[in-house]
Amino acid sequence: MDLREALYTTRAMRRVRPDPIPLDVQAKLLDAAIRAPSGGNQQHWRFLLLDDPEKKAALAPLYQHAMGQLWESVYASQLEAAHADPDTPESQQFFRVQHSAQWLADNFTQVPLYLFAFSQHDPSGGSIYPAVWSAMLAARGEGIGSCLTSLLPFFHRAETYEILGVPTEEGWNLAATVSFGYPTGKWGVAPRQPVDGVSYRNTWGHDVEFSVPRPLWPG
Repeated sequence: MDLREALYTTRAMRRVRPDPIPLDVQAKLLDAAIRAPSGGNQQHWRFLLLDDPEKKAALAPLYQHAMGQLWESVYASQLEAAHADPDTPESQQFFRVQHSAQWLADNFTQVPLYLFAFSQHDPSGGSIYPAVWSAMLAARGEGIGSCLTSLLPFFHRAETYEILGVPTEEGWNLAATVSFGYPTGKWGVAPRQPVDGVSYRNTWGHDVEFSVPRPLWPG
């Protein structure tokens, strides 16, 4: 697959089929992940793949509760505004995102594979996120959809660590959980604000000095 196609179409794909992901494909995802940059080449990371039905069933209510908390806190004002004026393009877009995110929560046990990415003594995630993104790009190359979420460590860290058997005394931080599966929808370029609307040059607020009115891929 062309590199730019992978970069432009690797977006959150939460709705997936329950079909299992072959082990040789899983190996490709993790082998790509560990080739990512690592600060000082320390490689203080661990990757836990989860496909065990019982453990997914144990985590599902935690994730569903966390999703409910998210709607009641971080996104409460946006949700209220969307319901107050549901027909605007902004509201419709928010509802699409909400329904997609809620689908993952409601169908947590049906997703065939999860990746739990840990970094040691690094709560910033700077030493693990490049590896996570490499795994997601590698998945795109295999026709597998993915979605990164941090809800479990944010709302239910202790319970998640216990279910997964994580040694809490060793300083491991769960930076991300990524769902993987063969998507039910179509790949495409996600709509975003133009890059010149969210970027500056040299000083905050200064013009970035170029304009990108539409995606640069495909040409």
